[in-house]
Amino acid sequence: MKLLALPAFTDNYIWLLHDDRQALVVDPGDATPVIEALARHALQLAGILVTHHHADHVGGVADLLARHPAPVWGPAGETLPIDVLPVADGDVIDLLGVHWQVIDVPGHTAGHIAFHSADAVLGAPVLFCGDTLFSGGCGRLFEGTPAQMLASLTRLAGLPGATRVCAAHEYTLSNLRFARAVEPLNADLQAYEAHCIDLRQRHLPTLPAHLGTERLINPFLRSHEPTVVAAAALRGARRDDPAAVFAAIRHWKNDFR
Repeated sequence: MKLLALPAFTDNYIWLLHDDRQALVVDPGDATPVIEALARHALQLAGILVTHHHADHVGGVADLLARHPAPVWGPAGETLPIDVLPVADGDVIDLLGVHWQVIDVPGHTAGHIAFHSADAVLGAPVLFCGDTLFSGGCGRLFEGTPAQMLASLTRLAGLPGATRVCAAHEYTLSNLRFARAVEPLNADLQAYEAHCIDLRQRHLPTLPAHLGTERLINPFLRSHEPTVVAAAALRGARRDDPAAVFAAIRHWKNDFR
């Protein structure tokens, strides 16, 4: 299995997983890079997975289907501009010989879902998480509550540490600058930022990230850590309220430059 991050727009990644014959595509906001990749690798489109309704994730689906008809699975709890096979928490999709478990992760949008597989054929677990979890960060709360997003991220954080986190945006360096403001003495964070800076200087993606690393460096997965709690408390959060800690850090990130 080969996992490709196809750049789109300014900072999106459309994920393409293939076995040299067939491919699945995740969140094709733009059809063009997908069509080009399918032609370049002589692949047949086996299916499309959609995590949420935002245009930069679903806007290219119709054009892609016009060239490459295939089934599309998407969140049962959201209105999408194309017909999908609706899926929700606990559903399993068999695609490319792999079992994909659907996980409800509301917060960024009300019906956001993620797709996770631990099948051995992939070499390591894979998580397609859309705009819920980023490397060093998380999505803005457009439709959900801090408590919902915290619960979603806590659930994702419980997946195996070897899980490859296939987020949908190259936000890593800006996220890590913020993470250092929250935890300036975090040595794991400092080392990871240096690693990611090197990747970007070589024009390489920082993704997929590894969940085990995210637990060490991502402040939005670390709301329980004393250093993050202390940083949130300086911004008015109650130390004994995890949702308030998370909300304070998320609000801080919204205005961080």
